[in-house]
Amino acid sequence: MKNPGTWDTPQQILVILAHPDDPEFFCGATLARWARAGHEIAYYILTCGDKGRNDHNLQIPGDQLCALRHTEELAAAAVLGVKEVHFLDKDDGYLVPDMNLRREVVRIIRQFKPDVLVTCDPQNLFATYGLNHPDHRAAGQVVLDAVFPAAGNELFFPELLAEGWLPHSPKEVWASLTSQPNVTLDVTDMWETKIRALKEHKSQIGDPAKLEERIRSRRTEDSTEENPRYEEKFRVVNWR
Repeated sequence: MKNPGTWDTPQQILVILAHPDDPEFFCGATLARWARAGHEIAYYILTCGDKGRNDHNLQIPGDQLCALRHTEELAAAAVLGVKEVHFLDKDDGYLVPDMNLRREVVRIIRQFKPDVLVTCDPQNLFATYGLNHPDHRAAGQVVLDAVFPAAGNELFFPELLAEGWLPHSPKEVWASLTSQPNVTLDVTDMWETKIRALKEHKSQIGDPAKLEERIRSRRTEDSTEENPRYEEKFRVVNWR
């Protein structure tokens, strides 16, 4: 792939991930770069993160936490330059890549008609912080299953045709949070923007200074603290 992540014309980019804050943690610097380059980015978050609490002493009902996380994601997306954010509001922690969810994701893909679709790698059982969240893996699995073979084939989910949603296949699928990358982007110039966006997820980060220290420590091994370099990695599949 020549110059991956750069295109000659503005692209419609759709990000489908499990939780509010996933886009920023997984690939926030890349999304910021694409937004600065003039590409149109929309988020579709599958759950509202109603069980995600950094402070377990924070006694807040799930519905209020859901609303708070909506607000935080909208603010974080704005920092990156993403102007459109949608929520499917499935229950946090209970996401299953079944046929009903696949139908909903196919509907979303046909509705938005993205050139580029961003999700995460469903095969990544382990992450730098330990076990990868099952919702992450479920989100990646259902998105990939929706892309192929269903989204571009009118014989799948004919009820969506009755709703007016014509078949559509993205040109590229970018799976973030992967242990099998085939594309690595140098995103050093957008790392500070990524950090600013992450700080909007106040309900998730606890101590902002510790978060910043942790994210800054993720520099490449061949760089230094004085001259750090940062990368985001993806498994990219070209469908056309």
